[in-house]
Amino acid sequence: MQFSNTLIYWYLQNKRDLPWRKTKNAYHIWLSEIILQQTRVNQGLEYYKVFVATFPSVYDLAKTDEEAVLKLWQGLGYYSRARNLHYSAKYIVNELKGKFPKNYTDLLKLKGVGDYTASAIASICYDEPTAVVDGNVYRVLARYFGINTAINSTKGISYFKQLAQQLIDKKQPGTFNQAIMEFGAIQCKPQNPDCTICPLNSGCIALQKRIVNTLPVKVKKITIKKRYFNYLIITNQENKTVLQQRKNKGIWQNLYEFPLIETSKEIHLKELITSNDFYQFIKGDTHTISLFNKTQTVHKLTHQHLYTKFWIIDTDQEIANGISWNDFEKFPVPTLLHNFVENFKTNA
Repeated sequence: MQFSNTLIYWYLQNKRDLPWRKTKNAYHIWLSEIILQQTRVNQGLEYYKVFVATFPSVYDLAKTDEEAVLKLWQGLGYYSRARNLHYSAKYIVNELKGKFPKNYTDLLKLKGVGDYTASAIASICYDEPTAVVDGNVYRVLARYFGINTAINSTKGISYFKQLAQQLIDKKQPGTFNQAIMEFGAIQCKPQNPDCTICPLNSGCIALQKRIVNTLPVKVKKITIKKRYFNYLIITNQENKTVLQQRKNKGIWQNLYEFPLIETSKEIHLKELITSNDFYQFIKGDTHTISLFNKTQTVHKLTHQHLYTKFWIIDTDQEIANGISWNDFEKFPVPTLLHNFVENFKTNA
């Protein structure tokens, strides 16, 4: 009880002024939680404000098309979150008649909602005592109780969830959940936290044993895959280019990109123009090719690094199904391509 009381008292004195903390509107809380998955608060805040302004209700979100959602999401990454958000909005409107799920179990039925998000919404909006466990919570609990069980192991995930559930303040579960997450975010930080001003320092085992910076323990499982992308930036005198939509599952599903040739290693011009895929996109010989970036652009995702070259192909021919460069901004595209186009315009 002292642990939870101390956290809640600290939270009420130190919490950041954030818009989703001023409401119990489940739709708004859901939006904020989905946006903040894999996203820092400072970055997610502006996206949250735009989404709420553009789609004030779940009905507004449900009736728009997916491309509009993806465009608004552009730059946040992990685009499956946006697709799941839109899918679940349509499910709530069409299947639940616009009534947002009101408990942990029903919230889990929403696509893209797992234990953490369901616990957050259920506790904040409906006072259901379901404990949240995210990276911040793992860190606070591991340090305070001196737990060296890996947080990404099966045993660790179960253990930390049970511990958090035992500690939650059942009378104010939403406040407790927000308190422990906020405490991990701004007080019990990942690197070099200021333990001298921590209200929990007298009972913190990690501080007593001087192992604060070694907890929590996480087993390294991620293997980074290298991929080699060659984008063909086709342009002509009519100021048109070519975009195509990524339909396959994987990164950037349903976003738009320039014609792409993916290879197993870095290639140069001769290998590019002799590849079987090149003439799928380029017809005839009336074109010139130049490499825009002399060194590969490296775009880092969680499990893979994309080594990318942008090949500028000027042609005198008409571009079938081409789009005007002036319309490029209408299409949802990956940040990698958005940044390229900004540089391309500047250097044109």
